[in-house]
Amino acid sequence: MEILQRLSYNLLLASIFILASSAMDPYSEALLSLKSELIDDYHRLNDWLVPSGGNAAPGEVYACSWSGINCNKNNTIVIGLDLSMKNLNGVMSGKQFNIFTELVDLNLSYNSFSGQLPAEIFNLTSLRSLDISRNNFSGHFPVGISGLRNLVVFDAFSNSFSGSLPEEISQLGYLKVLNLAGSYFKGPIPSAYGSFKSLEFLHLAGNFLTGNLPPELGKLKTVTHMEIGYNTYEGSIPWQLGNMTELQYLDIAGANLFGQIPKQLSNLTKLESLFLFRNQLTGLIPWELSKIIPLKSLDLSDNQISGPIPESFAELKDLRLLSLMYNEMNGTVPEGIAEIPSLETLLIWSNFFSGSLPQSLGRNSKIKNKFTGGIPSDLSQASKLQYFNISNNRELGGVIPAQSWSLPLLQNFSVSSCNVSGNIPPFQSCQSLAVVELNMNGLAGTVPKSVSNCRALERVDLANNNLSGHIPEVLASLPTLAVLDLSHNSFNGPIPVTFGDSSSLLLLNVSFNDITGSIPSEKLFRSMGSSAFVGNPQLCGAPLRPCVAILGSKGTGRLIWVLLLCAGVVIFIAASVFSVVYLQRGFRGQWKIVSFLGLPRFTVNDVLRSISSAESRETVQTQSDSACKAVLPTGIIVLVRKIEWGAKRIRLMSELITRMGNARHKNLIRLLGFCYNKHLAYILYDCLPNGNLAEKIRMKRDWAAKCNIIVGIAKGLCFLHHDCYPAIPHGDLKSNNIVFDENMEPHLAEFGFKYLQQLNEGSFPADSNKETDEFNRAIKDELYMDVYNFGELVLEILTNGKLTNAETSIHSKPTEVVMREIYNENEVDPRTSVQEEIKLVLEVALLCTRSRTCDRPSMEEALKLLYGLRPQDSNITPKAGRL
Repeated sequence: MEILQRLSYNLLLASIFILASSAMDPYSEALLSLKSELIDDYHRLNDWLVPSGGNAAPGEVYACSWSGINCNKNNTIVIGLDLSMKNLNGVMSGKQFNIFTELVDLNLSYNSFSGQLPAEIFNLTSLRSLDISRNNFSGHFPVGISGLRNLVVFDAFSNSFSGSLPEEISQLGYLKVLNLAGSYFKGPIPSAYGSFKSLEFLHLAGNFLTGNLPPELGKLKTVTHMEIGYNTYEGSIPWQLGNMTELQYLDIAGANLFGQIPKQLSNLTKLESLFLFRNQLTGLIPWELSKIIPLKSLDLSDNQISGPIPESFAELKDLRLLSLMYNEMNGTVPEGIAEIPSLETLLIWSNFFSGSLPQSLGRNSKIKNKFTGGIPSDLSQASKLQYFNISNNRELGGVIPAQSWSLPLLQNFSVSSCNVSGNIPPFQSCQSLAVVELNMNGLAGTVPKSVSNCRALERVDLANNNLSGHIPEVLASLPTLAVLDLSHNSFNGPIPVTFGDSSSLLLLNVSFNDITGSIPSEKLFRSMGSSAFVGNPQLCGAPLRPCVAILGSKGTGRLIWVLLLCAGVVIFIAASVFSVVYLQRGFRGQWKIVSFLGLPRFTVNDVLRSISSAESRETVQTQSDSACKAVLPTGIIVLVRKIEWGAKRIRLMSELITRMGNARHKNLIRLLGFCYNKHLAYILYDCLPNGNLAEKIRMKRDWAAKCNIIVGIAKGLCFLHHDCYPAIPHGDLKSNNIVFDENMEPHLAEFGFKYLQQLNEGSFPADSNKETDEFNRAIKDELYMDVYNFGELVLEILTNGKLTNAETSIHSKPTEVVMREIYNENEVDPRTSVQEEIKLVLEVALLCTRSRTCDRPSMEEALKLLYGLRPQDSNITPKAGRL
C-alpha cells in the first residue's frame, strides 16, 4: 500500500512538471492576447504563434523569436515591443501591458490604432521611449503619464487627441523629446511646460491651441528645437524666449501673434532658423538680430512689419534665406545685403521699398535675377568666358547674338526660359562647347547643320520652342552627345536611323512634334520608353504602337480593313462572353471586406448587393476604370471603383489601398473601404455632391474663391507628398479629379490610382518596404510630375480654363502679355492688391512647370510661397486637419 501511495505521488509530481513545462510563458500569452485584439489584414504578425509541441527552454520567453519583440540577453524578459509600420488597426484594451514591467521601448507608430490610448501603458514604469505617432488615437489624453518617470522620448505626432494638453507630463524629469503636434488639442500651453529639466525638442504645432504664450517657456534652458506655431494664440511673443540660450530652431509661424519682435531674441546666439511668418507682427525689425551670427534662415514674411531692412544684417554671413515679403517695409535695400556670401533666396516683394537694388547683388552669392534687355550683343568679346547661365530670367527677351558660339573656352551656354526669340545662329568654332540649353523660349527656324562642328557636345536641350524642319542627321555623328531633347516643337520627317549607331546617346526626346515614319528598331530606342516619342500621330513602332503595313491597291486595302474590322468584332464578342463568365466566377469566390474610418460595419453581402444593383443601373465614367454610385443599406451613397487583379498582386495592392485609405486630410476624398476576392476589388469612396473642377472651370469666380481652390489643392498634394510615409504620388492631377463638397471645398480624387494600376501591371517597383534605389527613383519622378501638373492646373484656374498648357501658353510668351491676359480674365481692379496676388500665384505656376525636374519646388515649398495670399488668411494654415 505504501509503495502504491509513493508511486501515485511520483506520478502526480511528474504530471505537474509536464504541465508546467508545457505551459506558455506569461509574456507570450499576453502578446497573443494583444494580437487577438488587433486587426492584421496583411498578416504582419503571422509569426506570433506557438506551434504544437514547441516549447522554449525553462525560464526563456518563447516570444523572443517573434518579429518586433526584443528581449534581454538571456531571453527571459521582454524589454522592447516594436509594432511600427505594420498596417495594424483596432482598439487596444491595454490589459496585457501589466506583465511588461521591464519594457524599455514601446513603438506603435505608423499604424491605424484608434479609440482611447490605453492608460495601462502608463504602468510601464521602465519605459524610456514611447512612440505612438501617426495613428488615430482620439479623445482626451488619459491621466497617468507622470508614472513613466524614466521616459526620455515621447512622440505622439499626428493623432486625433482633443481637450487640453496633458500638464502632468511636465513632471517627467528625464524627458528630452516631446512631440504632441498634429492633433486637436485646445486651450493654452500650460505654464508648467516651462519646468522641464532635460527637454531638448518641443513640438506642439498644428493643434487648436489658444491663449497667451507662457513666458515660463523661457526657462527651458536645454531646448534646442521648438515648434509651437500653426495655432491661434493671443498676445505677443514673450521676451523671455530670449533666455532659451541653447535654441537652434524656433518656429512660431501662422500663430496669430501681434506686437513687436522682442529684441531679446538676439540673445539666442546659437539660433540657425527663425520662422515668424504669417502673424500680425508690427514695428521695426530689431537691428540686434544681427548678433545671431549662426542664423541661416530668417522668415518674417506676411506680417505688418514697417521700417527699413537693418543695415546690420550684412553681418549675417551664414544667412541663406531672407524672406520679408508681404509687409509694410520701406527704404532701400542695403548694399551690405549683396555681400552676404551664402544668400540663396531673397524675398522682398509686396512692400514699399524704393531706390535701386545693390549693384553687386548676385555677384557674391547664389541668388536668382530678373534680367531684361536681352543677351549683350558684344558677348563674343568675353574671350575667357567658360560658363554662361542666365536661365529663368523670363523678361530677358531679345535674340541669341550671332557670334555667341565663337568663344574659344565656352563650355556651357544655358539660356532656358528667357523669352528669347529669333533663329539659332550658325555654329562656328565651338570646339569646347559641351552643353547648350535653349529650352522654353520662342526660337524658330531650323537647327543649323553647322552644329556638326561642335564635337564636344554632350547635352542639347531645344525643347518647347517653335523650331521646324527635319532633325539634322549630323547630330547623330557627334561622338559624345548623350542627351538630345527636341520635344514640343514642329520638327517633321523621320527619325534619322543613324542615331541607332551612336555609342554615347542615352536619350533622344522627339515627343510632341510632327515626326513621321517608324522608330528605328535598335534596342537603344526601345529603352527610352514611349514618353520620348508620344505626341507624333504619324509615328509608329516600338515602344509605340506597331506599324501596320497596308498593301498598295485600293481593293486590297479595303479587304484588309474589312478583315481587321471582323476580327475586332469577334474579339469583342469573345471578350464580352469571357467577362460574364469571369465576373460570375469572381462573385462565387471568397469575398473579404476592409473598412476604414467613416464606413459603418456592413457585411460583405450588404455591400456586394448594393454594388450589383448599382452596376446595372448607373455607371459613372471616370478617368481610368468605370465607376458607379451605390446606395448602402443605411442610405449612404458611395462611389464604387472596380479593379481586376491577379492573385499574386493582392497583397501588394491591398497594402497600397490601405495606405490610401489611411491618408486622411480635408482636401482628399475619403476612401471608405474595399471588398475583394482573388479576381476583383471594389473600392468605396465618399460621393461628393458638387461635381468637379472641369465642369465648373469656365464659371466666373471671385478671386478669394479661386485662392481657396488653389490652396486647397496644394494642401492636399502637400499632405500626400510630405505627410504620408512612404509618399503617395497622385499620378493623375487634372481638373476632372478635383471634386467639391457641399461647401465648395476642393478634394483630390483618384490619388494613388496610377501607382495602383502600375503595381497591377507589374510596371512599378513592387516592394515599398525595401526602399530600393529603383523604387525611390520611380516615386521621385512621379512626385516631380505631380508638381508640374499642379502648375498646369493653377494656370487653368487663373484663366478660367482658357490656357491649359504651360509650355506653350506661358513659357513661349512674354510674361507681361500673359499677366495682362490673366488680369483681363479676372477683371482685376488696379486699385486693389489682387494684381500682386495673381502675380504671386503665376510665379508659383512658373516654378512648378519648369522643364528640368530638379528646378521645380517641392509641394511643401510651393505651399509656403502661397502663404502670401491674403484673401482668406484663415484658410491657409498648414494644419488642415484629418477627417
